[in-house]
Amino acid sequence: MAPQSQKDLIPALLWGLSLFLSLPGPVCLQPSPLPHSSPPPEPHPCHTCRALVDSFNKGLERTIRDNFGGGNTAWEEEKLSKYKDSETRLVEVLEGVCSKSDFECHRLLEMSEELVESWWFHKQQEAPDLFQWLCSDSLKLCCPSGTFGPSCLPCPGGTERPCGGYGQCEGEGTRGGSGHCDCQAGYGGEACGQCGLGYFEAERNASHLVCSACFGPCARCSGPEESNCLQCKKGWALHHLKCVDIDECGTERANCGADQFCVNTEGSYECRDCAKACLGCMGAGPGRCKKCSPGYQQVGSKCLDVDECETAVCPGENEQCENTEGGYRCICAEGYKQVEGICVKEQIPESAGFFSEMTEDELVVLQQMFFGVIICALATLAAKGDLVFTAIFIGAVAAMTGYWLSERSDRVLEGFIKGR
Repeated sequence: MAPQSQKDLIPALLWGLSLFLSLPGPVCLQPSPLPHSSPPPEPHPCHTCRALVDSFNKGLERTIRDNFGGGNTAWEEEKLSKYKDSETRLVEVLEGVCSKSDFECHRLLEMSEELVESWWFHKQQEAPDLFQWLCSDSLKLCCPSGTFGPSCLPCPGGTERPCGGYGQCEGEGTRGGSGHCDCQAGYGGEACGQCGLGYFEAERNASHLVCSACFGPCARCSGPEESNCLQCKKGWALHHLKCVDIDECGTERANCGADQFCVNTEGSYECRDCAKACLGCMGAGPGRCKKCSPGYQQVGSKCLDVDECETAVCPGENEQCENTEGGYRCICAEGYKQVEGICVKEQIPESAGFFSEMTEDELVVLQQMFFGVIICALATLAAKGDLVFTAIFIGAVAAMTGYWLSERSDRVLEGFIKGR
């Protein structure tokens, strides 16, 4: 089957090569550009060290029941030491610690390989926690839980409940970060021990705080009701413990452009564009204009379009006026087209005849056919309708017609399609 496949492949390759060479110009096949995306941030060295230790511990679990594999386990352990603490097991575990694509893990393992060997052979008994011994004490990449920074300082709220349990201490467990608490929604303060903007204390005891949302526009409140507001958000005013919307459009607090008008919204406002007919406006539509734009005129209370075409505004010969919104334009009259800024009469091409594109050779063939038909017709008449001569006549006409059509069948078909 293989030779036959290669034999069939050669014509296909030759056909593909001929198709490529027949193209009008050089063809460059370029891959589509990949969508631009920012590279993912590199993990903190502490996180890399933690992942390395976790993978190392999984390797220990995987090899816990293994042995030297020589067949005589008792003799091997007596002569070569226990497999459990052997160099053979350490090498097997280290070979699978880092995945092939995890370059940060490989770099850290290369840097700390001697420390890992030292811990394996000498420190396991006094420091059974490899993460604490390697990542925190030896490499100084990590801190204990609830601490942060180069000196492993306590996070706000203490090491037991960093950020009160309602936020994340930045840099916790690493030698970096600021220790700032990123509080959950509804909580605030240095250690997330207070309710945030728009929330109130629904419940509090010595160890827990429950914050619930205030009524919509309230920034500070004593409860969830509309009448429990103590301070309002921007765009609202406090009135009898309720927050009332401020109409920025009516109090001239809005800052809109000259060709815009103000629309009040809850807690804010919007600037929207005036109608095209207006130069300045007080609202939407051509009936709220302060002044009409050029090309418009005041009709009653509205600014309406002026029809400039009612007067002779297109001086060019064979031009006509076309009114547009707020203006007009001059276009060529029907049957004319613009050439170098002048309207000239369009030339309608005359339709070519059925025989206009015939070559001289085709004309000679057509003449021969014509004379052949005449001769056959006379011969048939002389035979007074004899069936033999009639059949010869019809056959001769069909043969000559077929020969002529085969010579110019494409032109004839195109001519009929175009109505020639």
